[in-house]
Amino acid sequence: MIYNLKSVRDAKMENINVLLRVDTDVPILNAVVRDDSRLNAWLPTLQFLLESGAKIIIVGHLGRPEGKDENLTLLPIVNWLIQKLQIQNPNTNTIKIGEFDGWQLSDKISLLENIRFYPEEEINDPDFAKKLASLAQIFVNDAFATAHRAHASTEGVTHFLPSFAGLRILEEVKVLSEILENPKRPLCVIIGGAKIETKLPLVKKMCKFADDVLVGGEIAENNVILAEVHREKALSCSLLVADLNEVKTDITQESLQKFIQAAQQCQTIVWNGPMGLVPDPENPSQSTFYLAKMLSESNAYKVVGGGDTVGFLKEHNLLNGFSFVSTGGGAMLEFLSGEKLPGLVALEIK
Repeated sequence: MIYNLKSVRDAKMENINVLLRVDTDVPILNAVVRDDSRLNAWLPTLQFLLESGAKIIIVGHLGRPEGKDENLTLLPIVNWLIQKLQIQNPNTNTIKIGEFDGWQLSDKISLLENIRFYPEEEINDPDFAKKLASLAQIFVNDAFATAHRAHASTEGVTHFLPSFAGLRILEEVKVLSEILENPKRPLCVIIGGAKIETKLPLVKKMCKFADDVLVGGEIAENNVILAEVHREKALSCSLLVADLNEVKTDITQESLQKFIQAAQQCQTIVWNGPMGLVPDPENPSQSTFYLAKMLSESNAYKVVGGGDTVGFLKEHNLLNGFSFVSTGGGAMLEFLSGEKLPGLVALEIK
């Protein structure tokens, strides 16, 4: 699926309110942002809007709250923004955070509280989307990681406002479209991590696109289903499913070596999801580390996405060895599988 998106660069924004959907789903500890990679990704769009004279209402989510949860407030994002913008734009007024009811917007930047505090968000309730849209005259989406979800703040609002793609989304689409249309081959896709229910259906689709598909992590436990996928005659790729160790915390050393050998033959590599448990500081996934180290030193064109994977690479100072770091995990895989991403379809030039 190739997209022809309306660019934020073509919008007239002086002295109007702009609803800006961004990715605020970042790790937070003791009310402090621990990894601001995803926040920095949309900062250029925010700066562009400020320089264009717009007043901005930022919309984002954090975690999976069931109703309003003070532990998942976006207040740490406000504090991060204040620190960032004091360096880059010292004249920016204090950023306000609030909810719909009785909320007074800031002169420059306002932040709507965690949009997933509202159950209407994920069911894409049209009345809720209309209420959200009423805050502004233009909508800009720069949250690629949520582009595969038809939620009120990604797809619903586009029915009520002129809508444009932010700078980061434009870059994501450009890079991933080049891989989809004309990649250097052999092309290898490595899929790991959890979220079996979302990743497993993509394995078959990836096999129609890639030359090699390597499956590890928790998803590899579903080896019976993966074996059925492998037997389908429609698959033209080489599908390699890792074996897990006895305690199911990592792939085996033998599987790791097979993965490394396969990846070393490829000119383009796409990676999403660790091979084993990575948040455990006492027993981190050794296979993920050795695979990451090999990839970072490879001369192939390498794209990586997914919060756990990117966080692991950053922690081990291996991120600079990758050609492009996508802000999306599932969204990246769905894009490359040829799926229509509703958040992007809504931004196309009709």
